[in-house]
Amino acid sequence: MAAAIFLMARESLARHHISFGFGFLASPANFDIPFHLISWRESDTYGRVVLAALLNTLLVSALAIVTSSVLGLLIGVMRLSRNWLVKNVALAYIEAIRNTPQLVQLFFIYVALVQLPGPRQSIALAGGALLNNRGVYVPALVVSDALWPLPWLAVVAAVAIPFVWHRRIGERRVGAWGLLLLMVAAALFAAAVERVDFPELKGFNIVGGIVVPPEFVALWLGLSIYAAAFIAEIVRGSIEAVPKGQNEAAQSLGLPYAPRLFLVTLPQALRIMVPPLISQYLNVIKSSSFGAFIAVPELVQMILGTVLQQSGREIETLIIVGGIFLSISLATSAFMNWYNRRVALVER
Repeated sequence: MAAAIFLMARESLARHHISFGFGFLASPANFDIPFHLISWRESDTYGRVVLAALLNTLLVSALAIVTSSVLGLLIGVMRLSRNWLVKNVALAYIEAIRNTPQLVQLFFIYVALVQLPGPRQSIALAGGALLNNRGVYVPALVVSDALWPLPWLAVVAAVAIPFVWHRRIGERRVGAWGLLLLMVAAALFAAAVERVDFPELKGFNIVGGIVVPPEFVALWLGLSIYAAAFIAEIVRGSIEAVPKGQNEAAQSLGLPYAPRLFLVTLPQALRIMVPPLISQYLNVIKSSSFGAFIAVPELVQMILGTVLQQSGREIETLIIVGGIFLSISLATSAFMNWYNRRVALVER
């Protein structure tokens, strides 16, 4: 069916003497990208624009997923607290966030960030980072030109750790291999780093480090805060679904509240919360497209905005953006479903 739609669209364009194809991706872009994870020059191609925008989308989505998961776990546990104030603060957060539009929240966070003081009155953060109305300045790792492949090898080693840690050979877990991979990843990364470039005030500007623009920070916080409200309810419901006898048995052994929660209740609740978490993580990835409203250089803003306006390729750019989001979502679903099968209870 997709092939038939593709052929019909191409024939329709041909009747209007409009060419169809992706050859325009090799043309020079001739514009700047304000925030990018890869090297960028204005003479680079539209294809490299797609890559830069994709990496920005993946970065903000990954950061938001991690942050919202941690915040959602905290708020969800607070909802179950016996303390009236703690429980109702968590409830107020959830109801306020869930019942207001996400786009309104995003604009509110962005406006608040741009009202911060200027560079000379920067707010010092942990780790040597600085915060002002131009964004967040974080320390940068200066990598040796001769050893530039090592950080990528370190990333590959680190990604392989979860797949190795719980593998079995016969009846033994090979967790030692996971620990070895972790040590190798750390060693490769440390060997490639020459020095750490910290941001500092010189004159009226901040020099050194890496600047993350306020638009990107606002999108990250907006996605995280919104998703955390829904994840908190997933955590609360999953914890309450664990049989009370499990908690009572742990309590009879003399375990304090925190060990009971993290060693007994949460591992069992995780089996329940993974399926609904998949949907929330996919929503975070797709909601990253809201960055287009505050000029974040992600896929929608760059491809369906700047590239579309300059190239005039409406259908091609729509196919590119739709195909990329579909691929990311399917890959995320496949990984989470694999993890769900790993932790699911095996029933007879």
